[in-house]
Amino acid sequence: MSRLSRTFAGNRLSLARRLLIGALIWTIVVVIGGVLALSAAYRAQALSLLEQELDTTLVTISRAINVGPGGRLIQDLDKMPTDPRYEIPLSGRYWAVVSLDEAGQPSTDIRPRSVWDGARPLPDAMARQALAMPGAVVRGNGEGPAGEPVRIAVQAITLPGLETPVLLVAAFDRTQTDEGANRLRNILLGAMLALAAGTLLALVLGLRYALRPLDRIQLDINAVREGRQAVLSEDYPAEVRPLTEALNRLLEHNRAVVSRARTHVGNLAHALKTPLAVLRNEASGDTQLDDVVRRQTEAMRTNVDHYLQRAQAAARAEVLGARAPVAPALEGLVRMMNRLYGRDDKVVDARTEDGLVARMEVQDLEEMLGNLIDNACKWARREVRIVARSEDETTLIIEIDDDGPGLSPQQREEAVKRGVRLDETAPGTGLGLSIVADLADMNGGTLRLGDSPLGGLSAQLRLRRGV
Repeated sequence: MSRLSRTFAGNRLSLARRLLIGALIWTIVVVIGGVLALSAAYRAQALSLLEQELDTTLVTISRAINVGPGGRLIQDLDKMPTDPRYEIPLSGRYWAVVSLDEAGQPSTDIRPRSVWDGARPLPDAMARQALAMPGAVVRGNGEGPAGEPVRIAVQAITLPGLETPVLLVAAFDRTQTDEGANRLRNILLGAMLALAAGTLLALVLGLRYALRPLDRIQLDINAVREGRQAVLSEDYPAEVRPLTEALNRLLEHNRAVVSRARTHVGNLAHALKTPLAVLRNEASGDTQLDDVVRRQTEAMRTNVDHYLQRAQAAARAEVLGARAPVAPALEGLVRMMNRLYGRDDKVVDARTEDGLVARMEVQDLEEMLGNLIDNACKWARREVRIVARSEDETTLIIEIDDDGPGLSPQQREEAVKRGVRLDETAPGTGLGLSIVADLADMNGGTLRLGDSPLGGLSAQLRLRRGV
């Protein structure tokens, strides 16, 4: 999905990334918590079963122990635990009956063959705890005769004929129980990770499908901006349809505002030009007042033309989807300039890259090129050369060079100021380059003046490239 791999800086997280990060955090919590909880539950259940066997063993050996002559402990072999592992040395299954000496410390014991000659599995702390709570079963962990980890159960009981209690001990190797819990934990971890990966993959695919309409909205907006369609399409899901409808209403409002602005500009032009023309006609005499009126009305007319052109250009620049092919505009202007200036042996030559489109109104492009080419033809000696090319995917360049006298750096700065004429003998109002600079700026471009390789002035237009 194109939007899932976009910027990930600061707080500017995409919706998809926010959802994925939240899902990832929740998945980690569920996986870790689930594995730990299930492993702990299994371990507790396995330990409970082991302790039940230990308790059963304690009950069995308590019934098989009696007191013989002289207070000696004897065992009834028929009643002793019958598990054959008790007969295998160091098998992991152990029991013991421990008698106490006069000081109350563990002394002699009765043990099965499995304990062999190893230490009986009775930690001192558990022995003291069992003696402190006669009849209660004390459980804990310890080390078996073979050094293996064992679960131990100890109970202090009193037998008839004995003054001191007897300690009953049962101990089972817990290695298999621990290994089983560890195996289950690993299996659960693998299964939960696989489930989490599948869930995240399903979420990514779901987001890709769910956010596809947003990609389509962006493509439609780009198409509207580039002039390939007028409005956004309407076949969107119900959740995003209100957004597209609001955007279409905004586009329609934008077009209506621009249309009204153009109408008002045209009305204002007619409203101002007619009174100015009347004033000029009335000031046809030779008096000083007539001269002042003529000059001031001419200045007013020039200013009106300039600002009306700027207002019209600004309105056109706000229109979404404007596209102006460069080649047709240049071809028409070059033909016209060759006819006008051909009688002075001046030649205008244009080379244009195929498929160049400027992101602006055709009228603005023609006005800029017309002013620049006309200015170059006025000052050229023999040749005007025009090259239109793309700089990159977003910018195009149109260069207009002449072999005229050119301009100094200071004169270039003055040339783009409104109403400045560097040569009062040449025809014009001094607004041409100023209008071009304003139009370029309003349409997101620039005008640069420099030295031409032909020896004269080079005018370079950098404009936004359309599709």
